[in-house]
Amino acid sequence: MVERRVKVESEVGLHARPAALFVQAASASGADVTVAKGEGDAVNAKSILSVLGLDVRHGDDVVIRVEGPDADALLDQLVGIVNAEAAGA
Repeated sequence: MVERRVKVESEVGLHARPAALFVQAASASGADVTVAKGEGDAVNAKSILSVLGLDVRHGDDVVIRVEGPDADALLDQLVGIVNAEAAGA
């Protein structure tokens, strides 16, 4: 299992399109993926409703955990989505 705490740099946070991209990337993998806002409870990163329910905004910290094949590469991809400025455009 790999885990990373990330400060959300994207101006739109993890809402709408960025959340959909995040969930798609998590779902396309064979790994178990969770995301939590700050010290809160982790949710299934493959569920759009769960991810949107976190209400992640610019400047929030999230903890992403990945367990499974190619966990490091998937974690890097998910962090990139969380912080992609173009994701909200």
